[in-house]
Amino acid sequence: MGCRYRQVQRVHYPEIEPLPAAMQRRARRDVGVKQVFSRLAQEPKKRGRIPFTRIDLDNEADFAEFDTLEAIAAGATIITGAVFTGELEGVAWEVAADVLVRNPNGTYLPVMVSNHRVARPDPHRHMQAIAVSRLGKGTPLQVNASLRHHTIDGYRLTLALMGLAEAGVAPADEVGAVIGQDRDWAYLVDVSRYAPAATRALLTPAPTGPRRVKECATCRFWAKCEPELEAADDISLFLSGDRADTYRDKGIHTTQALIDASLGDISHTARAWRAGIPVLRKTVHTTAPRFDVEIDVDVEAYLDLGAYLWGAWDGHDYTPFVIWSDLGGAAEGENFARFWAWLKNRRNAARQRGQTFGVFCYASNGENHWMLSTARRFHGKVPGVPDEQEIRAFISSDQWNDMFAVARSQLVGPGGLGLKQLAPAAGFHWEEEDFAGEDSLHAFLIASTGGDAEAARAREQLLSYNGDDCRATAAVRHWLRRGAQSAPILGQLP
Repeated sequence: MGCRYRQVQRVHYPEIEPLPAAMQRRARRDVGVKQVFSRLAQEPKKRGRIPFTRIDLDNEADFAEFDTLEAIAAGATIITGAVFTGELEGVAWEVAADVLVRNPNGTYLPVMVSNHRVARPDPHRHMQAIAVSRLGKGTPLQVNASLRHHTIDGYRLTLALMGLAEAGVAPADEVGAVIGQDRDWAYLVDVSRYAPAATRALLTPAPTGPRRVKECATCRFWAKCEPELEAADDISLFLSGDRADTYRDKGIHTTQALIDASLGDISHTARAWRAGIPVLRKTVHTTAPRFDVEIDVDVEAYLDLGAYLWGAWDGHDYTPFVIWSDLGGAAEGENFARFWAWLKNRRNAARQRGQTFGVFCYASNGENHWMLSTARRFHGKVPGVPDEQEIRAFISSDQWNDMFAVARSQLVGPGGLGLKQLAPAAGFHWEEEDFAGEDSLHAFLIASTGGDAEAARAREQLLSYNGDDCRATAAVRHWLRRGAQSAPILGQLP
C-alpha cells in the first residue's frame, strides 16, 4: 500500500500540508471520477419493469459509512461515493469505493476509478469488461485485452469486498472492477489474487524508520525523513526501494559500508554518488550515431488518453505539432499525420540531396507506443496516418535512434541516466527549470480546460518543456561525440 512509514509520519506531523504534486494528482483523479460519474446511468424519470435507482453519496461526510449501508439496504442499483471501515485482527482500515453496482442476486460489484492504465488491447488475450454507461443495466462482454496489475487498485478492491462481506452483500466469486484511463470501460478483476498480499500488508507492523522509495520525491514528509536517513547513512539514499536488498542481506546497510566493501562497479558508483558526481564513463572514448541531417523528437501525452504534442528540433528550429483538445478523436490523428508528413518530407529532401538522415529521441518506449497506437487507431480513418507496418519499419531502422540506449551503453549514472540527470552534465539546462512529468500532466489539464490566461501560460510551459527535451537530447548526443570528458572514468576516482 505504498510507503507505510508515511502513515507513521502523518501521525507525527499532522500539520504538514500535501505538496503541490500530490494535490495535482488528486485533482486529476477528481476529474476522472467526475467523468465516470457523468457516464453512469441516471435514474429514469419513468420507471420501467426493471427498477433502477442511483444514490450519490458524499464520501467525506461525517456519516458516510452509515449512508452507504442505508443505500445498500434500500437496494440501490448504483451507489457512488461509498465508504467502508472495519478491523482485521485489531488493525483498523477504511476504504472509499467509488461505485457499487447491484448484481441481480442482490450482491454488489465494487468498482474503483484509477488514473492507471488498467488494460491494454491484446488480440491474444481475453477478459471481461462492461461499458461504464451500462453498469447496473447490462452484462459484461468478452474483450480482447490483457489486464495490467496495479497493487493499490487490487488492495482497494480487497478492502471494498471486506466491507461488502460485513454488510452481507459481497459477491461469491470475489470479482471487482477497475475503470482506468479509458473512462468508458470497467474491466472485471479477480480480487482473490490480491487478497493474501493485501492481508499481509495490513497486518505487517508499521516500520520504525524511513527508507527512500520512488514516492519520496513527491512526499510531504521527505523533509523529515531525509535528515534521518542521512544521519544513518542509509543505503537507500543511494539505492532506493528494494535495489539494496541484495546488499542488506550481506549485512551492508550504509553507503559507506558499500564503498568499503570493494564490490567492483557498484562500490565505485557509490563512491561517485557520495562525491556528488552525476555521471561516469564506462569507456575512455564515447561516441554517438552521426548523420548529415539530424532531427530530435519528443512526444507529450496525457495519461493514456492520447498524444497531444509531437515536437521536433532540427538543430536550428523547434517545430511543434500540437492540439489542446479532442484527444482520442480525429484531431489527434490529424495532428500526428501532420508530424509524420513533415518528418517524411525532411527525410525525402535529405535523400534527394544524397545526405544521410537520422531521428533521435530519449528513451523510445513512449514515442514507439504512441506512434504504433496512433497507427492502429487512425490508419484508414484519418488521411495521412501511416499503417502499423510503416511505423514498425521506421522504428526498427537505423534512422531511429534511442539516445538513452546509446548513453547507457557507455555511461553510468549514480542517480540514474534520465535526461534530467544527464543533460545538465552535458551543459544543457531547461528554461522551465522545475517543470517535470507531474507538472506536465497538470499543465495539460489547465491548458485544455482552464481560462484564457492560465491556459495560455500552461500551453507556453508545455511547448517550452517539450522543445527543451528535444534540445537536451541533441546536447547529450553532441557531448558524447566530444568524448564526454567532464565525466570521470568508472573506477578511476581517487
